Parts: sequence; C-alpha cells; structure tokens
Amino acid sequence: MADIVVKDLHKYYGANHILKGMSFEIFEGERVGLLGKNGAGKTTLFKVLTKKEPFEEGQILIPDNRQLEVLDQNPVFPDSYTVRDVLDTGFESLIALSEEMRKLEADMALKPEPTLVKRYGELQTRFEVMGGYTMKKDLAKVTTGLQIDSKMLSMPFNRLSGGERTRVTLGRIILRKPDILLLDEPTNHLDMKAVEWFEEYLAAFKGTVVVISHDRYFLDKVVTRIIEIADGKGVFYNGNYTAYVKEREERYQKQLSLYEQEQRKIRQLEEAAKRMHDWAKRADNKAMHRRAFVMEKRIEWLRKTEKPVMERDMNVRFKEKIFSGKDIIILNDVEKSYGDHEVVRGITIKVQRGDRIGLLGPNGCGKTTLLNFIANSISPDSGLVKIGKSVKYAFLPQVINFDKPEMTMLETVRYAMEWSEDTARNRLAAF
Repeated sequence: MADIVVKDLHKYYGANHILKGMSFEIFEGERVGLLGKNGAGKTTLFKVLTKKEPFEEGQILIPDNRQLEVLDQNPVFPDSYTVRDVLDTGFESLIALSEEMRKLEADMALKPEPTLVKRYGELQTRFEVMGGYTMKKDLAKVTTGLQIDSKMLSMPFNRLSGGERTRVTLGRIILRKPDILLLDEPTNHLDMKAVEWFEEYLAAFKGTVVVISHDRYFLDKVVTRIIEIADGKGVFYNGNYTAYVKEREERYQKQLSLYEQEQRKIRQLEEAAKRMHDWAKRADNKAMHRRAFVMEKRIEWLRKTEKPVMERDMNVRFKEKIFSGKDIIILNDVEKSYGDHEVVRGITIKVQRGDRIGLLGPNGCGKTTLLNFIANSISPDSGLVKIGKSVKYAFLPQVINFDKPEMTMLETVRYAMEWSEDTARNRLAAF
C-alpha cells in the first residue's frame, strides 16, 4: 500500500519553476532518501506534502488514516513554552483522552449510568492501545536517548541553541508515534551518541521514513531507496547512498557514451546529406533531394538530445602558508564556567604543525568553547591560551553573523576581501 503518491507536481516561486512535473510513490514501511543540490526543491517538497505551501498543478495522495509528522529545520512554539511543554505536545491526543476519562469518572461517581460506563470502557481501551499507560516510560526513553536532562526540561524552548531545538523537536515527533516521518536534516545538530540512538530507533520503527540529509554515513545506515531531485523531477535509485553513487556514475557513463555515438552519427549523416544534395543537383534528381531532406530531419531529431552533465565537484584550493615554528596552539589548564555550569575544566592541548584534530563529545561538553578560546571570541576563566606568533587562522562558527547583513552575497565578498566583481564572482562560483 502506498503511503505517499505524488503525480505530475508543479511548484513555482514567482517565475522560478522549482518542481517540474515530479511524480513518485512511496510505499508503507519504506526508507527513502531525498537528495539533490541545495535549492533543488527538497524542503519545498516537504512543505507541499505537509500543506504548509500550495502547489500550482498535480496531485498528492496520503491516506487519511496515516499520521504524518515532519522534523522542521525551524520549529516555532510560543515563547512561554519550556522544553517539557514542547515534549508534552507529543502526547496531545493521549492527554485529551485522559482528561475526557477523568470527566467521565466524575460523572459516574455521581450517577453510574450504563452509557457512561460503556463510553469509559471504550476510551480506556483506546488509551491503552495508544500507549497511555507508558507515557512516562516513553518520555524517559526519548529524553535519555537524545540527552535531554532534567535541567534542560525546565529551560525555555526559544532560548535553546539550534542543535538543542532539533533534539527536542525530534523527541516530540517520536512521542507522537507517527506512521510517516519526514526528516529534514535530522543529524545536523546531533552528537555521535544521539545519532547512533536515532539510527537504532529508525531501525525498529515500523512506519515510513523520508529523509533529507547530506550525511552519507547516516543515509547508508538508514535508507533503502533514493529519490534525487534533478531539474525539478525525480530520478530513482535502489539501495543506500553508496549504491546510489555507484549507479549514478554508471548511468552517466552510459548516457555519455550514447550521446557521443549520436554525435558521430550526426556527423556521418551531415556528410551523407551534403553529398546527396550535390549529386541531386548534378543529376537534377528530386527523389535524391527528398532522401537528403529525410536525413536532415533525422539529424534535427538527434540534435535534441542534450549532453548529460554530472554535478561538478567544488573547484577550490586552500593556500598554505609556511610557518616557521613547531607549536601552533597551546591550551594549558583552561577552565570556563557559565554561572554554576562548569563547561571546561583543566584541559591541556598542544597542536603542532601538520596536525589534523577532531573534537568529539556530547552536546554541551565544551567543544565550541575551546574553539572560541582559540579564535579569541571568549576568554577562559583561568589557564593559558597561546597562539603561534605568525599563525593566521580562520574560524567557521555554527552561527555566522555578517557585519552588513543587508548586503548581497556578491557585495559581502567584495566588501570583506576587497576584490573586483569578476574575482568575487569567480570565487563564489567555485563554491
């Protein structure tokens, strides 16, 4: 049985035609990865499927009895909501049932009529089937897996970081026990432990999953089919991400070989048609002219085949600077606290020329704090941070703030780098 059916879907943003007659079916229990370059229309498709945005043409069919939940990149809740309030919305239907049962209990205490008793029994059965008696257990399982501790439960949701919001929203939709999960970049802000827990959850999940992700390892673990959005339409592949990469390359090579064969055929037909026209003129033979015209029509038809293109890799090289010293960065016994919360305690690190270092650990353990020490964005409460005298560093933070946010991308690069327009355009194109 199909959980999602999309037929000839068209979606525009002004004059920009994003989805150009996209059609596909996703069946119950499937694990589908939705791929495509940035701006291809992946998130737009999710918005259309969840009725957050209209579409101009086509048809979308999702059975009425299937509960669909989406992991949004920018979830919005009232300012007054704590993390616990957001998670409790995952139990909305159960809480409503519970309240109705409490009301019936009060009514039956006054007058135990058979109709009330029957209604109460029906509600109690539904409450049990939907997991009403395991709400606390389910909440504990999700908060433990996603590392949402008791302190975080009482925090205002809108004051959380992007990563923390993702974890809480993910927990909320899991608690709603959906039949269909739409996941937009679910691993972007999850640490390794949380990703592993989520992979295990999806492995046991009985419903249908559609996931947008640039995390190829996560896709390899989770999906069994790929839909790639290319030029507004769906291209389909069986298997996980690794299988998709291999099959896409094989398809490209076959299409390129066929295209090159057609180009050789066009050249042969052009030469043959030219010779035939010459012979027809000399012999004043109209039949031979007609044969040449037939060849030219075939040439015109063959020329409609476009040369296959493969998404190009980034064409960027980073310049290296010769550094005379051996020690690049030294952190010695650094410590940092935010109020009562001790983030970093007694950490000593030495980074030397040529090192390649990964900082791992759960969310909130101090990884970004250490980078901010090195970038001189914040200072430790105690300890030494020393950067080599001739070291030139660049820092890419989680949230990027520009000096002049009203500028376009082109203007921003020209302003920051003092480049000509041509240089700025070429560098942006490389990225």
